[in-house]
Amino acid sequence: MTQQDLVQDVQDADVQGLRDALRGEQPKLGRKRDHTRDPEILQAAIDVLAECGYDRMTIDMVATRAKAGKATLYRRWSSKAELVVDAIACMKQSEFTPANMPDTGTLRGDLLAMIRPHSLEENERKLQVMGAVVSMLSRDPQLAEAVGAAITEPRAAINRALMQRAADRGEIRADADIETIAQIGPSMAVYRTLAQRKPVDRDFLVSIIDGVVLPALGLRPGA
Repeated sequence: MTQQDLVQDVQDADVQGLRDALRGEQPKLGRKRDHTRDPEILQAAIDVLAECGYDRMTIDMVATRAKAGKATLYRRWSSKAELVVDAIACMKQSEFTPANMPDTGTLRGDLLAMIRPHSLEENERKLQVMGAVVSMLSRDPQLAEAVGAAITEPRAAINRALMQRAADRGEIRADADIETIAQIGPSMAVYRTLAQRKPVDRDFLVSIIDGVVLPALGLRPGA
């Protein structure tokens, strides 16, 4: 443990002592945790995960890669699995949000606009990360729900918003099961990566949009 880590631990211990003394009767005192470095740490976790796999990965290795104190990581993430779940969620974040979505005038156009090209190197890296996730789930099956949400929910949320907008303008029927259909693409992409160990490329995504998602909503590609 470095001197910086030791000082930080002492400071945190002082804060915890104040909290225990107050017993919740007064507003909690103490310095707020600084989360500004979280993106760097989470990216470092992805790098280590891809290079070493889940079994060999350690929080200490991530701290070294991120040039952060080990105590900083241990205070933020209580376990390696918790760190990995957050890192995967960060990796899966899209440049699009429900407030910033493509608007081409058609649902198919919007869904196609969401597809971004990936290099062979990026695809290989994602396969390495997903392979590490499989190893993690084999050891901690209870994390399946959290991992599933971290991987599929960011894209499913965008799909729901796009489909709801299509329903609002009358492009698809109002009673369409948007909640379920919005998860089809992300779920099939996860299966392809985790189970089949194949990259999720543009051709695959277009085939899901045209062959599964649009028909499930009562639309025909090109109609």
